Amino acid sequence: MTKNIKHHLTNDLLMGYSAGTLPEAFNVVVASHISMCDTCRAALAEYDAVGGEVMMKTDAVEMAENSLAATMALISDAPAEEPLNSLAVKSGVFPSPLRDYVSGDIDAVKWRKVGGGVSQMILKTSDRATVRLLKIPAGAAMPDHGHNGTELTLVLQGAFADDDDYFAAGDIEVANEDLVHTPVAAEGVDCICLAATDAPLQFNSLLPRIAQKFMRI
Repeated sequence: MTKNIKHHLTNDLLMGYSAGTLPEAFNVVVASHISMCDTCRAALAEYDAVGGEVMMKTDAVEMAENSLAATMALISDAPAEEPLNSLAVKSGVFPSPLRDYVSGDIDAVKWRKVGGGVSQMILKTSDRATVRLLKIPAGAAMPDHGHNGTELTLVLQGAFADDDDYFAAGDIEVANEDLVHTPVAAEGVDCICLAATDAPLQFNSLLPRIAQKFMRI
């Protein structure tokens, strides 16, 4: 759990996560932030409670005779889940939801260099969106870019500055078509982020545009 988080999830993201309508890539970022943030975890509990009330008031529908048996079989075969309030960062950099995708902590990451000292690892999720780990050298800047959709960036280690704003561990930046920016990693330690996008970025420089299809971003 991380204290002093100043940048939180939007209501739309919390509602989408609660309702199960977000792409898997976004779910990874949202779940990771929630596991680090008391404020967003409490807000999610409220949305879950509202969703439960809506379900209770929904008209019943006829189900197949074997529905209960099939559901119980799925439950018995599923791996045990940790309660949401126990998903905080343990003795490492990554929160529990992210560790499940990486199969470990930061030492399990298979980094691939993408230029400018930046490395990434793309996580395997459904194709509605893409999520990757990024390692940005301290003091280095990401290429200037805009967005064709939504980009979620969760800081796991270090920090980055974006115009007049500052994002440290646990903070999440929600960017959309209205934002063009050049994030710069803070001095000190390398900045490690978890970033999800549902559309290609709009790079303003030629070299990043050429490399874009190889970076899959």
